[in-house]
Amino acid sequence: MSIQQNSPAARQRRQLLQAGAAGLAVLAAPAIVRAQGATAKLRIGFWPVAAGLPFFAAVDKGYFKEAGLDVEPLKFAGAQQVMEGMLAGRCDGSANGTGSANLAIGEIAQPGLFKIFCTNPSNAKYVLDEFIVAKDSPVKSVAELAGKKVASGPGIQNVTLCKTMLERAGAKGATVSELPIGQHVAALVAGQVDACYTLEPTGTVGRMNGTTRVVEAGVVAKYILGDPMAPWHGGAASLTSDFIKKNPEVAKKYIAAYARGVELVRSKPDEARQFMKGYTAIEGKLTAEVPLASYMLYNEFKPSDVAYFQKFYDLFTEKGIFEKKVAVDGLLYKA
Repeated sequence: MSIQQNSPAARQRRQLLQAGAAGLAVLAAPAIVRAQGATAKLRIGFWPVAAGLPFFAAVDKGYFKEAGLDVEPLKFAGAQQVMEGMLAGRCDGSANGTGSANLAIGEIAQPGLFKIFCTNPSNAKYVLDEFIVAKDSPVKSVAELAGKKVASGPGIQNVTLCKTMLERAGAKGATVSELPIGQHVAALVAGQVDACYTLEPTGTVGRMNGTTRVVEAGVVAKYILGDPMAPWHGGAASLTSDFIKKNPEVAKKYIAAYARGVELVRSKPDEARQFMKGYTAIEGKLTAEVPLASYMLYNEFKPSDVAYFQKFYDLFTEKGIFEKKVAVDGLLYKA
């Protein structure tokens, strides 16, 4: 029995065929086209230090959502774990504050793993790194840590830097042990260690609660790079090369939204500071006291910045931590 062309059954059949054809066309389209109507998902690893502020602000201010992105912040105990998450495919990138040397170890393990699009250079002015001691400690300089017990943040980047800086400051015989930065203040108060090489906001927490004080800040720039005002690109925001390759337009939107977070920190630091809450150990009135790192986007690098970044990496090659030289220029994101 034939179906008349204008009968309800015929019209329904045509609608089903058209819907099926449309579905096949969508399935045949590239993945990025199919995803345009959906929110793109990114999993970004972070370490709870103050340098991650642009990322924290971009999440909480809704910059990523406005760009049509669903960004999931993944908190890790150390920068090394962020890198391992990227290697394992559990993270699509890192937030600022993730150790640049830790990332480079991932690059050696899997060449072409990631691209850096923003760093957080610090020095004596833009403070991130410092040696701290108990408030009543007699230690007045890094050199006076000779023969002392010193804790450093976890991971090969922190430990290598700590040992090298103690050596170069003349603190002979100091012993270095790893300790999560969240435990640094308590360890000093308990007398378990004599000093800590730490990262903000730890120094501010101890100073504000009256238990610790800073011996010297901006120490990597001084002892590793040779100039207290040199930019130490110790932390970096990145995306995996695999994610960029598969989602080039999404990657551009993410970086643009992240740059809005950087601009907020630069232009309205007091407003931005509040977004440390929930991501770091800093809350309430303490947020106004934390020194902020500087930030440098991939398109703001000058040759001198690349040179200082390379000098930092070359230390790890010299110490045998990197089994081969890692060229910074090849790791920078190119739009």
